[in-house]
Amino acid sequence: MASSREYLNFILDQLSGLGGISYRAMMGEYILYYNSKIVGGIYDDRFLVKPVKAVVAMLPDAKKELPYEGGKEMLLVEDVDDRELLRDLLQAMYEELPAVKKKRKHGQL
Repeated sequence: MASSREYLNFILDQLSGLGGISYRAMMGEYILYYNSKIVGGIYDDRFLVKPVKAVVAMLPDAKKELPYEGGKEMLLVEDVDDRELLRDLLQAMYEELPAVKKKRKHGQL
């Protein structure tokens, strides 16, 4: 099941006060970025985030779920109505996320 554009727009609206939020559509789902770092995504109309230490500390009872068949486990954010929680979550996890990799052009090493 693909995610709806309406759910994506809802999550983007919830994060609108944060700034630096972007997304990329991929195979019916959406990858979410915060200041160019991948924080998680929208998968089957679920907001899933990477399970970094800050998120685990803030959401100790969060369910681990697969974003798609064969994907790595992520944490389900159930309280998506809490704008402050979502903002704090992304800000807290940012430093733990890997740096953005620069893409190489075809033919370059």
